[in-house]
Amino acid sequence: MNSCIDFPDPHNSAAPRLRRRFDAPSAVLAAYHPDDVMPVLNAVEQAARAGHWCVGWLRYEAAQAFDKAFADTLHAVPYGEPLAWFGVHEQVQDWREENAAAEAPLSTWLPGIERASFDAAVAAIQAAIAAGDCYQVNFTTQLAGRLRGNASTLFSALRRVQPAGYVAAIDSGKEQVLSVSPELFFDWDGARILTRPMKGTAPRGATPAEDAARAEAMRSSPKERAENVMIVDLLRNDLSRIALPHSVQASRLFHAEALPTVWQMTSDVEALTRPGAQLADVFGALFPCGSVTGAPKRQAMRWIRQLEPCPRGVYCGALGIVRPDATPGSMHATFNVPIRTVTVRGDKLRCGIGSGITIGSTAEAEWREWCYKRAFLG
Repeated sequence: MNSCIDFPDPHNSAAPRLRRRFDAPSAVLAAYHPDDVMPVLNAVEQAARAGHWCVGWLRYEAAQAFDKAFADTLHAVPYGEPLAWFGVHEQVQDWREENAAAEAPLSTWLPGIERASFDAAVAAIQAAIAAGDCYQVNFTTQLAGRLRGNASTLFSALRRVQPAGYVAAIDSGKEQVLSVSPELFFDWDGARILTRPMKGTAPRGATPAEDAARAEAMRSSPKERAENVMIVDLLRNDLSRIALPHSVQASRLFHAEALPTVWQMTSDVEALTRPGAQLADVFGALFPCGSVTGAPKRQAMRWIRQLEPCPRGVYCGALGIVRPDATPGSMHATFNVPIRTVTVRGDKLRCGIGSGITIGSTAEAEWREWCYKRAFLG
């Protein structure tokens, strides 16, 4: 299949979407060892500044490339699998909408965890929080399914169900990554950077009145607000590592975003980056996004490794585009957090779901949240 990107303008929801399709890349930049990840990002930035379009992803396990202290918080990636992959394209085409599939070509998804194990994991996290070990842990699982049809028809079906987010399909050969993520990781034009962490979930209502009430209940919930502000504070701290002094600000807090099956709460954290900052520096400061780890980041990631039995892969990593900007020699990078994302290998499918566990969480409510979040799979 062809790789493609369909991203909104994160600064102006009324602006045209960035919709581009890419044929086979003229070059591939891939990192198979942590020491190669930052050189790949440097090469991606150089290619974009030279006028090329680069689309690709980083696995969650690439975190150790930016901080060796993360090495003991991550599962090993299977041998021969890249930590980062980008296709470099000299030619880019506008991507016109085609008719989406009438039904998602999926088999029944198999759960990645049984309810009793889920309850035990929530209890373990809350015991760690009570002991002062961490404040929040984003706990996830991997669903498994079988593909019917092909990756292109599956991608069309996913977009029909969830069309408005940071949508992309990236074909790296052995693996196709199909993302309909609603969450922006960061948008950076070389000077101004915006992050939009997503924390807080509520199901949509059956009537307009019920729908509005559920959105307001989410926005005013002490538990949801606490979960959100913890990650806002983490992102503010992360951004300060690459920001001009006093430029980091939380410019919009507790915004309710309507998705087809759930309400999600986002907050904006933005800054001006220091002169000379590079794409690798941005990833070094922010990756992985705090919304998919918890806080403090390193300790939360230790709990993630202990409780989750396998690597997350591209899920919870980063996926996006690095492209030339209007001024010659400049670049613009936009990445999502690959939640609501399906990976395809042959006829095997994987999709992660998760939620942030805090001291105010209940296992029953978090389990329901997982059910709401997986509804986009049909």
